[in-house]
Amino acid sequence: MSENIFRGLGVLSGDHMKSSSDLGLPLIGIGLAYHYGFFAQLINKKGWQTENYEINEFQNLPLYLLRDENYKPIRFEVNLPQSTVLVQVWIVLIGRIKLYLMDTFLAENAVEDRRITDILYGGDSEKRIKQEIILGIGGTRLLEKLGYDIKAFHLNEGHSAFLCFERIRTYMKKNKVSFSEAKSDCYYSNIFTTHTPVPAGIDIFTKDLFVKYFKKYAEDEVGINVDELFLEGDLNKDNRENNQFNMAYLAMNNSHFINGVSKLHGEVSRKMWMLSDKRSEIESITNGVHTPSYLSYFSNALYCKYFTKDYIYDENIWSRIDEVSDDDIWSMRLLNKLDLINFLRQKIMDKWITLGAEKETLIEAKSIMNSDALTIGFARRFATYKRGNLVFRDLERLKKLVNNLSMPVQFIFSGKAHPKDEGGKNLIAEIISYTRDPDFKNKIIFLDNYDINVARHMVEGCDLWLNNPRRPLEASGTSGMKIIANGGLNFSILDGWWDEGYSENTGWKIDSLIANQISLEERDNVEAKSLYDTLENEIIPLFYLRNNKGIPEQWIKKIKSSIKNLAGYFNTGRMVKEYCDRFYMKVK
Repeated sequence: MSENIFRGLGVLSGDHMKSSSDLGLPLIGIGLAYHYGFFAQLINKKGWQTENYEINEFQNLPLYLLRDENYKPIRFEVNLPQSTVLVQVWIVLIGRIKLYLMDTFLAENAVEDRRITDILYGGDSEKRIKQEIILGIGGTRLLEKLGYDIKAFHLNEGHSAFLCFERIRTYMKKNKVSFSEAKSDCYYSNIFTTHTPVPAGIDIFTKDLFVKYFKKYAEDEVGINVDELFLEGDLNKDNRENNQFNMAYLAMNNSHFINGVSKLHGEVSRKMWMLSDKRSEIESITNGVHTPSYLSYFSNALYCKYFTKDYIYDENIWSRIDEVSDDDIWSMRLLNKLDLINFLRQKIMDKWITLGAEKETLIEAKSIMNSDALTIGFARRFATYKRGNLVFRDLERLKKLVNNLSMPVQFIFSGKAHPKDEGGKNLIAEIISYTRDPDFKNKIIFLDNYDINVARHMVEGCDLWLNNPRRPLEASGTSGMKIIANGGLNFSILDGWWDEGYSENTGWKIDSLIANQISLEERDNVEAKSLYDTLENEIIPLFYLRNNKGIPEQWIKKIKSSIKNLAGYFNTGRMVKEYCDRFYMKVK
């Protein structure tokens, strides 16, 4: 179960389902059908992120209503303290996999209940708990209504963890057993994947709010005191003074299998939560990406030419990358980059037209960016720990890099901040201010409205992918994985997946310091210096080291090494197989 397929963790869940389809794994997905989804971002004339929520016209999207044999929409009920909520279901086909998206926006529901599935991350904690009741309890009831015999329940983050309660309730009713017996039996078929070590990524509800929504459920449906049910949201169940219900703790207390999403994240999670020796340990399965979904037209054409069109189903094909000529690799890279720059120019021109720009400004958009320059991309959610502004730490040094006429460098930034994250919004505004500096004009670009389409163009066209979070706060990260088969290279802090993927032959690292040794300010300075030093002394010279045909042989050697060593492992085909072999097939 995942909360949303259209952004962040939901994109990963989408890739998970695509690879499950490719592999023929009998998996289904459960989520919520948000009528407004996530917001469309527009950077206004003052450089500030604005949010525009555009309605999803479901009838124009590739989904359809779940109906019975009489073609009537299948609906079911979920009880809340003041009302009974009616839920309908939309189906998205992802290859051979079905994704069920639950929707409360029905005329029969009260206005407040309709709004449960209107906007992702919109509203207060009370709306959030309603959403997670629909997701967890409603999702479990949907599976029961459809007659599915589910062997393994996979919880991505704690958002869907209320399914643990509903599974226990239905097991008690079916088998006439106690709460503790039902919990014990259900425990072994729950799998919990934690995707973040950052507290802000975990939902926590006050005891008063929990009691409001679960008192009747606990006493009438489960047959225990609500205080006992509340303890499921605490790792220390002897702590009767606790006033917070933690959804991640609920998932951990009720899941035999728990994993982080990279080896480093697994280590961090074990130290962070210190689970009892009496239970299973937190393991790790490193995330991946569905490689075919992020390949450019030109990349795919090249691989089809050398390996036939069936290459995408063979994870070992990348070991044969040396069969591809350097000339063809470089042609692919130039075509990928030109496609990105043309996309970028059109997108910027469209924005300027929206903002009422003068004709001269629109003409200028046609020449933004240099197709021959080393192009560095940075695109992701703008949270402060991801440090989108680290490269601006020394402005004079950065100006020398981008204004070097013999070895030009250019940067493309994109990303959204959470609507309530003022720190993230300030980061975006800071970068926008730098793009307006005459020394950076048209050499540092911020693309509005980061979405799957923008991401796809950037991972296809950028020569180098920059990632500089504060280690070890990046649980995995997957954007850098998406550039590999397109011939891009990674330059990152050794955090998340890059802690496993990095070698001198596959990319570059930014030296980082151990947390708490020095202040954050000093740490940022040291790591920014490493970033500049590596760019100046290693990356830029290698990119511009050309043979007599104008081809950077040593750069291409690194591209081939990256593809050979990383593409076959950091993909969801391998990831899904790991989940299947280590967890799904081992549930009791």
